[in-house]
Amino acid sequence: MFFLYNQIVFIAGFLLKIVALFSPKMALFVKGRKDVFKTLKAKIQTSDKSIWFHAASLGEYEQGLPVIEKIKEKFPSHKIIVTFFSPSGYEVRKNNTVADCTVYLPLDTQKNAKQFIELANPELVFFIKYEYWPNYLNELKKRNIKTYLISGILRENQAFFKWYGGFYRKALNAFDFFFVQNESSKQLLQSLGHQNVLVSGDTRFDRVSTILEKDNTLDFIAEFKNNKITVVIGSSWPKDEEIIAQYINEYSNENVKFIIAPHNIKAEQIAKLKEQITKPTVVFSEKENQSLSDQQVFIIDTIGILTKIYSYADIAYVGGGFGNPGVHNILEPATFGIPIVIGPNYSHFAEVTALVKLEGCVSIENNKDLLETFDDLIYKPEIRFQKGAICRQFVQQNKGATAIILNHLQ
Repeated sequence: MFFLYNQIVFIAGFLLKIVALFSPKMALFVKGRKDVFKTLKAKIQTSDKSIWFHAASLGEYEQGLPVIEKIKEKFPSHKIIVTFFSPSGYEVRKNNTVADCTVYLPLDTQKNAKQFIELANPELVFFIKYEYWPNYLNELKKRNIKTYLISGILRENQAFFKWYGGFYRKALNAFDFFFVQNESSKQLLQSLGHQNVLVSGDTRFDRVSTILEKDNTLDFIAEFKNNKITVVIGSSWPKDEEIIAQYINEYSNENVKFIIAPHNIKAEQIAKLKEQITKPTVVFSEKENQSLSDQQVFIIDTIGILTKIYSYADIAYVGGGFGNPGVHNILEPATFGIPIVIGPNYSHFAEVTALVKLEGCVSIENNKDLLETFDDLIYKPEIRFQKGAICRQFVQQNKGATAIILNHLQ
């Protein structure tokens, strides 16, 4: 099976080059990997000590950031290497300030794994949440490089627990220790014979809790809000926007403001969204010389400010819950003590499932559900404040994973 895996990776690498001719995202995926080894040679010298963190995409990077920052403090003389698999992670965070070297992870071939690890020469390696690349892990094991999984999540449907997953199970032997998010992940690893497991929790709670310590001021959002009840719709998809637009058009009044930050900010998608809304609407890129306080809807066609925008929200709707794999990050609005509304697809996310059960987060399935939920949260402040308090407490009670990991490493 391992031979077959290597053949599949080789063929995939060839096919990706063809797909890249027609897909801008895949073009970034392919082009971004061309100079990885050249970049490593330029930024990591043979005399350097380094620590390598791997994140699949943006979410995993944000999840691992508290640990990266603490490790950087603990090992100030080491260079920090961060790798991404996905363009949606690398392209957004390639200019981060925490790492000395940020690159794409080359495809998981035996040759790439050997060359990458030789050039990076890490003393410690951290894989964040998931992505278990057998060739990289086998090479780390050969070289006796200490390797850890942090904020790990394991599920029964993963290859490790299938009849054909023998080489994947063997790759897990590269990890010196597993820091997992929940008890079920621990039990699954133990069922494979791994006793070097600790339930440390999810480091994302540590990251989002620090947001409260930052300056989240956005003057133009304050001007738009104008001290009125404000609903922030974050990371929305067309299905989310369809039912949100209907609510805004048919049921909202001028005393309630809406800020929509779509997942897709391409011009044609923004134009289509704006066309759906009949109430006074302004777009971020067109806001100059406009009276923001007179608008009822603010469409954000830029990235990087959604977290700060949540600080102005009285209610949050987090998108993605009508598609697969499901709802986007709910922890950022939760840390501000805001009640949260989502679509029906959230079962793959433990923190969302827990917050729905606690009733700080409300899952809706259709327009009728949204109408009833929004009306309760907008016009019944006691419900809004109660659910918001549940969200804030949920984040505060689940902090501490980073400290557990660092204490164990010490």
